[in-house]
Amino acid sequence: MLTKTSELREREVVNILDGRRLGLASDLEIEAETGRIKAIVVPGPGKFLWLFGKSEDFVIPWERIKKIGVDVILVEAPNYVEDKSTIITLN
Repeated sequence: MLTKTSELREREVVNILDGRRLGLASDLEIEAETGRIKAIVVPGPGKFLWLFGKSEDFVIPWERIKKIGVDVILVEAPNYVEDKSTIITLN
């Protein structure tokens, strides 16, 4: 599946470890020598127009991307899991 970088920016990034929406992909980290994508970047919570805000960006290594769908990017990002006390489990 071929995807343009501009199309990646329109997709919601979801952490499959806790189901949390991290936001829309805003940027890519690319290795200059090889042209390989190293990571996707999602603005941290509270940022406005990717500029104003106090929180750090979510930088998700390419190896942690599990699936790029039509309207969502599923990632496995243990560093960005919400506080476990707020997660509801269904038995």
